[in-house]
Amino acid sequence: MNKCFIFSLLIIPLSLFSQAPVDTSEFSLINTVTIDSNAVNQFPFISFENNIFDFPIQENTNWDHLYHQMDSMIERKDRKLNFYHIGGSHIQADIYTHDFRTFLQNNWPGLEGHRGLVFPFNLAKTNNPGNYRFSSSNSWSGYRSVIHRPKFLHYGITGAAISCSDSLIGLNFIYKKTRVSPPIAAIRIYHNNGVIPFEFNFGSNELLIRSVRRCAEMGYTEIHFTDPIDSLDIQFVRTIKAPFRLDLYGFELMNESPGISYNSIGINGAGLYTYLGNEFFLRDLKQTPPDYFAFSVGTNDGFVPYKSFDPNVYKKNLEDMMKIVLEANPKCAILLTVPNDCYYKRKYPNKNTARQRDVIIELAKKYNTAIWDFYGFMGGLGSSYTWKNSGLMRNDLVHFTKKGYHLKAELYIDAFLKYLNQKECELEKVNF
Repeated sequence: MNKCFIFSLLIIPLSLFSQAPVDTSEFSLINTVTIDSNAVNQFPFISFENNIFDFPIQENTNWDHLYHQMDSMIERKDRKLNFYHIGGSHIQADIYTHDFRTFLQNNWPGLEGHRGLVFPFNLAKTNNPGNYRFSSSNSWSGYRSVIHRPKFLHYGITGAAISCSDSLIGLNFIYKKTRVSPPIAAIRIYHNNGVIPFEFNFGSNELLIRSVRRCAEMGYTEIHFTDPIDSLDIQFVRTIKAPFRLDLYGFELMNESPGISYNSIGINGAGLYTYLGNEFFLRDLKQTPPDYFAFSVGTNDGFVPYKSFDPNVYKKNLEDMMKIVLEANPKCAILLTVPNDCYYKRKYPNKNTARQRDVIIELAKKYNTAIWDFYGFMGGLGSSYTWKNSGLMRNDLVHFTKKGYHLKAELYIDAFLKYLNQKECELEKVNF
């Protein structure tokens, strides 16, 4: 059994964890994570011991497959793994998901992976993740699948789009405020379906282009470079005189380095119904099939009066999304996150979240997958008020503060590592 899951939590802004000394003569996951007693004292309302990935059914083949893929990746440095995390505004902000991404890409030397999906939210006039930035001198129209459903747009995996009809369009990308900035050896640009009358130029990086592959029927163009770059300077030059609207649905930043890409897919206000309405979600997901897929969708689905929430509709929507993921990769490990506690209209503790948890448990049993019961270990019904009083949640009693999101990241990392520890313990007992 390979014993290479050595980690460091120094990259995370808060400090909930103490790390045991590492014996480099024999790398192991077992008993290397403990919760800092100061954190337990600071947040006594959190059930740290219940912060785990729970498996209602003992056999979970897909998660076993993920474990062995990670074990082989770390030992041999010979493969990539694609992680996805979907949700609403919690995920669009990309704070706690980026902390997790930073951990995954910094923890094991030689396994930096690639950045994966990014979208120019700021050009769509909505909040952009703080770890990258797009800029453009052109004027763009922004669309989000939550509120915009024009017939000319065909949403894919990101659920968002920007459009511009200028004959010369410039677009720049840079990493910003991040400890992980994997080199860009290739880029996949998701755009209008069919042949688009634009040439793509890359400024000073033009000489580095090795190949360009246009997949008109799949709605993307893929460019490979001879040497990795760390930023993008793209010009879209229209080749016809007639007006034409360029629609961009996102960018995938890739390289050939082994490791994990962590793709956060989030749209403010999105529910399961939002992503189910994105007609090319599955098509895009199949381009880079998931090895791990975390669902953190549900706050918006359940953000209605108690009588207006139908658990059966929520169940059908969640199950339909799970089926899409498993169609893209039948071996994908799925994590179902129970939404955090919240208050409806800042006045009423949202009792729908407990009903969502019942649905999640039912589906986890049916599909032999994992649950991260954030609602449960954060304190259950009404606990978001306690989190607010501790500076962890905003006054809306739905969203977290930056401190709260970073805390959520540490809890997420801790639960993930507990799973790896437990799995290694199980395998060592079998092999003993």
